[in-house]
Amino acid sequence: MKIEHVFFDLDHTLWDFDKNSGLTFEKIFKLNNVNIEIDDFLRIYMPINLEYWRLYRDEKVTKEALRYNRLKKSFDKLNFEISDVLIDKLAIDYIDNLSSFNYLFEGTFEILDYLKSKYQLHIITNGFDEVQMKKMTSSKIIDYFDAIITSDSVGVKKPNPKVFNFALKKANATAENSVMIGDSLEADINGALNVGFNVIHCVFNDETATDNNVTSVANLLEIKQYL
Repeated sequence: MKIEHVFFDLDHTLWDFDKNSGLTFEKIFKLNNVNIEIDDFLRIYMPINLEYWRLYRDEKVTKEALRYNRLKKSFDKLNFEISDVLIDKLAIDYIDNLSSFNYLFEGTFEILDYLKSKYQLHIITNGFDEVQMKKMTSSKIIDYFDAIITSDSVGVKKPNPKVFNFALKKANATAENSVMIGDSLEADINGALNVGFNVIHCVFNDETATDNNVTSVANLLEIKQYL
């Protein structure tokens, strides 16, 4: 069946989460007089953040626990003394300021312009509803998308099939005439495959594992080869 619908993940696929997140921490540390080397912090924080997102995705921690514990564990590992009150403030400041930085991956606007004339475009993201909408609005990509599905709006997270089935229903699409494009092999690719989607895996760095049986691209503009 001919592809009619293209579903994108947002973070790490279109929106450069690592770069924007690092700039946000640099900003809020200055605002709150947290005297710590940003590179040292990010080196510790990034794997801890990924660990807590996996726990959150698997329904093992709450949103509040994710926001607090990823910071608490990072500061503890760095032996940096900081009060719980300040950690809570940093967690709030981080969310409030994250969408003020809006670096997108190279080729984002070009590939969206190319695809928009041929397909209906949609977003499926595990991010928080209020944060993801601000990111897409501030980075000026929100108008490219017809249906925007967040895990908050569904009540479960990718790779849960309920997310993908909800997205298909909202977009008035079928799995057979849809393709899912994302960076996470587990959440985006395997999750979509299990529901019957076509898939394209974004492998933007050497650390991202891929499957030899799955179509993959090293940059967004390579998508033109397949769509």
